[in-house]
Amino acid sequence: MDNMLNVYLFGKKYEVPAGLTIMTAMEYAGYDLVRGCGCRNGFCGACATIYRIKGEIELHGCLACQTEIQEGMYIATLPFFPLEKRIYNIEEIKPTQQIMMQLYPEIYSCIGCNACTKACTQELNVMQYIAYAQRGEYDKCAEESFDCVMCGVCSSRCPAGISHPQVAMLARRLNGKYIEPECGHLSDRVKEVNEGIFDKEIEELMTKAVDNIEEIKDMYNHREIEK
Repeated sequence: MDNMLNVYLFGKKYEVPAGLTIMTAMEYAGYDLVRGCGCRNGFCGACATIYRIKGEIELHGCLACQTEIQEGMYIATLPFFPLEKRIYNIEEIKPTQQIMMQLYPEIYSCIGCNACTKACTQELNVMQYIAYAQRGEYDKCAEESFDCVMCGVCSSRCPAGISHPQVAMLARRLNGKYIEPECGHLSDRVKEVNEGIFDKEIEELMTKAVDNIEEIKDMYNHREIEK
């Protein structure tokens, strides 16, 4: 408590202990996080945040759960960003360049400013995966965007109004459905599950999950991994 920092949450000044994440600093300041708070470990993208350091021009994007506060931080969270999600049936579309033109034509209005990449909370090369999507290279787009958590910060900075995460999601679905080879052993395992081969084991796991979560964790940490 000896080292306190001044931060500004939604325009209001607070003193909070150094070393906290933005999320924990908000809770220390009295905010009840019923929205914009999910996994707390950088995977769900629910805590998208915009901040600027006092006296500096640059605007930063981050996830509140994994970003440590700094002196003079001006902070505003984005618990929801209105991404444009087009409706399609993955069984009826094909991985052609035309499908991206049809569903997300705005990607061809990209001016190459790279603001999306600079804003990405996961440090992805967003402009590059949009370029792959423009060319119909969905396997490359899927690989480049694999760690996207759909937070929407990239889209909040885009002058062309591109919904980058939704474009990437479409590319990954097309890649998984039509381009990547079928995973044989996974298909076999799904068939075995549907046939009820693992019903007893699943029932035992469900019972343990209710009665002893620590035992479940120990089973997972010492599980036999197939080669």
